Amino acid sequence: MGDPKKPKKKWEGPSHPWRREVLQAELELLGKYGLRNKRELWIARTFLRRIRARARKLLALPPEVRELRGRPLINRLYSAGILPSPDSSLDDVLRLTVEDILERRLQTIVYKKGFAKSYYHARQLITHGHIAIKGRRIRSPGYMVSREEESYVDFYRLSPLEKASNASEGSV
Repeated sequence: MGDPKKPKKKWEGPSHPWRREVLQAELELLGKYGLRNKRELWIARTFLRRIRARARKLLALPPEVRELRGRPLINRLYSAGILPSPDSSLDDVLRLTVEDILERRLQTIVYKKGFAKSYYHARQLITHGHIAIKGRRIRSPGYMVSREEESYVDFYRLSPLEKASNASEGSV
């Protein structure tokens, strides 16, 4: 179970942190997705690394066992919105990139739905408590939004921004 004061580490940093190509690629992703720091990027990379490691282990199994054990992983990734279709294969899991993971963050989805003018604005709306999923306020920009929850992302019902968006919809 573990000590509650010592949570499991969610990220691993790069193996060679001072390579120019790695630093430039990380900086581009930070700007593109409005991430606060590199740790948020490393969390997504570690999540992807663990998924791909599971897929590689499954590919080493015999075909009948592979299909039986690989289907739950593929279904889970599809319901999380990471894979495009439930008929994907383990090869599709190995083709995933860190951008596929970053696209599922609440911060990205709020921006893509048009609630915010930029990724940074989306981050501010979330941390200030203006965004909710199914009426439940979410204050973590790194929250991974599932395919099912995506349609329920909206302004929080007690937020002044929610009232302003309803007023502008009524006047149009």
